[in-house]
Amino acid sequence: MPESKADPVFLLRDIAHGRSGDKGDHANIAVIAYTGDGYSWLCDNLTAERVQIYFAPLGPSSVERFLVPNVLAVNFLLRDILAGGASRSLRLDTQGKTLALALLERPIERPENYASMLRAR
Repeated sequence: MPESKADPVFLLRDIAHGRSGDKGDHANIAVIAYTGDGYSWLCDNLTAERVQIYFAPLGPSSVERFLVPNVLAVNFLLRDILAGGASRSLRLDTQGKTLALALLERPIERPENYASMLRAR
């Protein structure tokens, strides 16, 4: 069988890492770029609207985005996403600890300056 010539999949985790957790029934997701170029890409492309669409199956009532340039991060507050919160929710992740990991698995189109967004090894 011939090899596929399809482009490889690029994921948000290639250019950033993240953390998340609960705030009652709400969740907080921080996406932290590895480089300044990655942070610029996050600011231009990772909008509150795109995050709301990505997590639509979990039903957030709203998503707010906050820029944190001193740590190359964008922070998101997802309201009403935890189905009641830690002690009330029947979800497996009642505290939203895996939400950042889920967001980092989001496929992205490869930016032209992709190499400058990767963390140094």
